[in-house]
Amino acid sequence: MSAVFLDILRYKFTDHAKTQVIFGRLNAWASDIGLPGLFAHTGLFSQYVIGSIELLASTLLVVGILPRLRHLQAAGALAGFLVMAGAVSFHLFTPLGVDPNHDGGGLFMAACINLGASALMLGVFRRREFGQFLLRVAAIFAPASPAMARS
Repeated sequence: MSAVFLDILRYKFTDHAKTQVIFGRLNAWASDIGLPGLFAHTGLFSQYVIGSIELLASTLLVVGILPRLRHLQAAGALAGFLVMAGAVSFHLFTPLGVDPNHDGGGLFMAACINLGASALMLGVFRRREFGQFLLRVAAIFAPASPAMARS
């Protein structure tokens, strides 16, 4: 998963023509539904925002190889799952289509493979660590009451 994410970053972070085509089509579609600029260079879902999340996911996946940090691998798989679920959805349900770069659908297939790999990692290989990660996140938003912390 990390290799695919890291490979794609060279296109996103260098403003490659293929990336401009993809995010340009998505931005035109978003404008048509009343959300102009959503996928533009400074938009909420710009190539830089998505690329940064992919970089974070890659980092967490690699750092999570260490046994003490396996929960971070689950976090990376979750970030990858969310980004790839969005990517697959946008390919299927917007005018983007499955072959926007005329490469035989390679980009779409890479997104599908990473989506499947992240789901497999979360549901099978890192299920326990994913639960630990969710508990840690929940503790941030709902810390234990002082009485429970003393026990």
